[in-house]
Amino acid sequence: MDVRADPTRQLVRLRGRSYVAFVFSPVVPIVEWLAEIDATLARSPGYFVGKPIVLDLSSVDLSGSAISHLLGSLGERNIRVLGIEGVEEERLGANMPPLLTGGRTCVITRSEPAQKPEPEAKPKPTSLLLESPVRSGQSIIFIEGDVTVLGSVGSGAEIVAGGSIHIYGTLRGRAMAGVNGNSNARIYCQKIEAELLAIDGYYQTAEEIDESLRNRPAQAWLQGDTMKITPLN
Repeated sequence: MDVRADPTRQLVRLRGRSYVAFVFSPVVPIVEWLAEIDATLARSPGYFVGKPIVLDLSSVDLSGSAISHLLGSLGERNIRVLGIEGVEEERLGANMPPLLTGGRTCVITRSEPAQKPEPEAKPKPTSLLLESPVRSGQSIIFIEGDVTVLGSVGSGAEIVAGGSIHIYGTLRGRAMAGVNGNSNARIYCQKIEAELLAIDGYYQTAEEIDESLRNRPAQAWLQGDTMKITPLN
């Protein structure tokens, strides 16, 4: 009798993973919009390198060739687009990034046999407390709520929060609050030397921050479409 063992079937493991992506929304004339990108890169070279980028074309009417040219222009600036939204799929060529929709967190589930109910899960925290300084090169991302840092944030480091950001030391790096569309978020720090401040997509770079605020406690918030930065005392 020829007995052959069946190969062991390996289960396919599926996992969900979310990233905070920058969304570029070009406006016409595209040449002037690219000039603004160049100005940002001149102030913070390499800032977008390695970061997930989504291109939202809902505000412009571009042909397939124009989209291809725009992608090439961004690529020349080391800006790699992982997906495109706000355009008909027919306009996207075979070698273009895929069409994205929704922009929401995706949770992968599978059907399981009925089991005994597990203890109720603890609610997710809505704030993150960091008792140590955030050093150069570190990236802290907490989109569920506020981030509080008891130390300082070094140059080249970044804090990304869905809510407000509180820094009890010196802010030398980048702080991006309200990334989930929370325009009421604020940024507080005991000494402001920031490379970049952003709230709900509106930002100011180091060169745009008033020199009189340097080395002083400060707060930043949105007033309409304008970011305001004032002393804390």
